[in-house]
Amino acid sequence: MNKFIVVSFLILITIFIFTGCNNHDKKSKSAAVEKTIKETQANGSIVRKGIIDVAAIDKNKDGKVYECPMDWNVISDSPGKCPLCGMNLKEYTLTETKANLDKYDFKHK
Repeated sequence: MNKFIVVSFLILITIFIFTGCNNHDKKSKSAAVEKTIKETQANGSIVRKGIIDVAAIDKNKDGKVYECPMDWNVISDSPGKCPLCGMNLKEYTLTETKANLDKYDFKHK
């Protein structure tokens, strides 16, 4: 019975150690997302509202933009991270971007 208690105690300590490390990683990721949000707000928002003019976002006129695959109204002409969720923006053609916006009920030109 004593061995059972010792083993149980060691298992609990191990769980607490790994759980604590996991929370630290989440805090670090959260801080990184917050930093991205602040940088985006300082440089002009890529979170689009209202009727989205997709062609106007394509400043370099290459027919492609970068869109968040989770927050479809986050669109930029350059690669980066979504200020809402922290995911990497994915490159899409203007046609694909408009289809994504349609699929998720965002209005666009």
